[in-house]
Amino acid sequence: MKQRQRIYYSAAQRAEIWDRWQRGESMSSIGRRFDRQSSSIFSVLSPSGGIRPAERRRSVRALTAAEREEISRGLVAGRSMRALAVQLGRAPSTISREIGRNGGRDAYRATVSDQAAWERGRRPKPCKLACQPALRRTVSAKLRRKWSPEKIAGWLRRSFPDEERHRVSHETIYKSLYIQARGVLKKELLEHLRAKRTIRRSRHASLKRDGLGRIKDAISISERPASVEDRAVPGHWEGDLISGARNSHVATLFERQSRYVILAKVANKETATVVSAQIRQAHKLPRELYRSLTWDRGKELADHRRFTLATDVDVYFCDPQSPWQRGTNENTNRLLRQYLPHGIDLSAFSQAQLDTIARQLNERPRKTLMYQTPAEKFAEGVATTR
Repeated sequence: MKQRQRIYYSAAQRAEIWDRWQRGESMSSIGRRFDRQSSSIFSVLSPSGGIRPAERRRSVRALTAAEREEISRGLVAGRSMRALAVQLGRAPSTISREIGRNGGRDAYRATVSDQAAWERGRRPKPCKLACQPALRRTVSAKLRRKWSPEKIAGWLRRSFPDEERHRVSHETIYKSLYIQARGVLKKELLEHLRAKRTIRRSRHASLKRDGLGRIKDAISISERPASVEDRAVPGHWEGDLISGARNSHVATLFERQSRYVILAKVANKETATVVSAQIRQAHKLPRELYRSLTWDRGKELADHRRFTLATDVDVYFCDPQSPWQRGTNENTNRLLRQYLPHGIDLSAFSQAQLDTIARQLNERPRKTLMYQTPAEKFAEGVATTR
């Protein structure tokens, strides 16, 4: 079996990966940017628990590469260590240690010495929880009681206002949990956090914060007319996307009164693609049979205003995490999964094949319609609008 080739990222690529991760992008999205699988992005993020390592900087007190070049040239010229110290404005002991740890007078090389100093600077520095056993035990006990790191840090500040050694920031707690290389807090303590993640997500990943991810000018379902609720009038639709393997999707439409189904092939879940598909479907129906559309909070209909301008159909949005508000949609999706099961590539289905599936569903008797078919019930609605 051919061995998989190892993927290497340059320093610039790794920096871009971290930039995108901190902006809230998913690993799949970042992977597409580099034409890689999300697993290769995970390999970059996971060693530090999804927390970006601090950028390394040289101490202002450390010898610079230029100073090491001066030392190298001075040694070749036969100058003493004390003379070199005076020339560089450094203590003689600093020059002596620098030469001694890097091969002595005969083998000293500036470039090699500078790189060796950079590597030696990687030695691990113990964090506060590692140095304070009592504080570590307190934090562990509170985590087991399902206190969040922020609550623990706040409680410590209030309980020990004048004792710095008894206080720790919530960021230090998170880092000690997610960066297991620190070896401070046990990994099983992660199970007591509200979010069960193996790596830490960016605070920007929740698109609900600070207005991110909210659909602009969305009309709430609470403003939907009462005639929609009681299904007395035909022409009110519920819409959704069902997803399959390889990031494939199919747009679905269900008429509330008749349970009539329309399926639309879409290339992706971008709002421009989905809205255009919905406009095409709306133009196929008489105006009287397309009065409103109800959607969930998915960003695929973020450009709902373009849909309304093109069709004169109002769009209503459900409350977050309230699938029961689109009951027709949810129930029919379960029926639809008989034809489009989870885990298959939906992009393999042509529009003609989707139309065939929709027709089969529309010709199945429904108990809620007193065993009429959705096609028969929809035809009645068509007849009443003429």
